[in-house]
Parts: sequence; C-alpha cells; structure tokens
Amino acid sequence: MKIILFQPQIPQNTGNIVRTCSATGAALILVRPLGFSTQNRHLKRAGLDYWEGVAIKEIDDLPAYLDAQKAPPFFFSSKATRPYAEAPFTTNSLLIFGSETAGLPPLFWERWPDRFYTIPMRDETRCLNLASSAAIVLYEALRQTHFALLSCKAALHDQLR
Repeated sequence: MKIILFQPQIPQNTGNIVRTCSATGAALILVRPLGFSTQNRHLKRAGLDYWEGVAIKEIDDLPAYLDAQKAPPFFFSSKATRPYAEAPFTTNSLLIFGSETAGLPPLFWERWPDRFYTIPMRDETRCLNLASSAAIVLYEALRQTHFALLSCKAALHDQLR
C-alpha cells in the first residue's frame, strides 16, 4: 500500500505521515514540487527517526506514474461524496491526497471521477488535517485487508515499484 501526497506544502504533515508509514509498512510517494525541502528540520523532527525505515520516493508526474501502476488508485477530497469506507481497498492500493492549500487539480477529477472518496464530517468544517486524513484512510484500508501489510516482510525496494 502506498500513500501518495500531491505537492504537499506543510513539512510537519509530511513528517507525521512518514511516522504513520513507519508504523504500518506503507510506502510514501511525494509528488513535486514540494512546498519544503525534505531536509527541512521541521520535517525531520516530525518524522523523528522514522525516515530510514520508510520507503520514500519523489516523482514529478503523477498521471504518468499512475498509468504505469497496476494497483488501483483512490483519491481523497473533502469535495467528493462517497465515504472512504466504501472504497474497495486491496493490499496494493494507492491512496492519493492533494496539497493542503489547493487539494487535487481538476485533471484528476476529469480522468478518474469514479475513484474519489471523502471522509465524512460536519458541514461547517472545512477539512481535516492532511496527516489525520491519511491515517484515517490508511487504517481503513488496512482493516479491509485484515491488516495483512502489518505482518508483511516485503523489502522496501519492492514497495516502490
């Protein structure tokens, strides 16, 4: 399972997601441009010493990356209508989140309209924090797959293919 962050802007969110990936065995894909340097001290502090235990890759072109994958993509947005718990996750699912400031661009909505899900929340709430959203969705995906990823001993490089 992979968490994909499209042009993340806040280093602390990404650092927290690194920590979540470390706890679950999920890989992390960061789509450039990033709103920070991966050498940023706040990012490193938020991820503490978890960076070395997580398969992390940076890419430039998310549509091309998705076209090369056999795994199903799932996009998450506060503007979607279907609840995330209805997504049919598999152990190789791609969980895609937009940037904190701009979300996901229309290109993804146009190309994959049936792959969008939301985390239900009260109407007067704008959105959840990116790190919280990623954790909520990842743990639902793990639950649906009977937490298989937690017992998997796959090599880190295999996760980034």
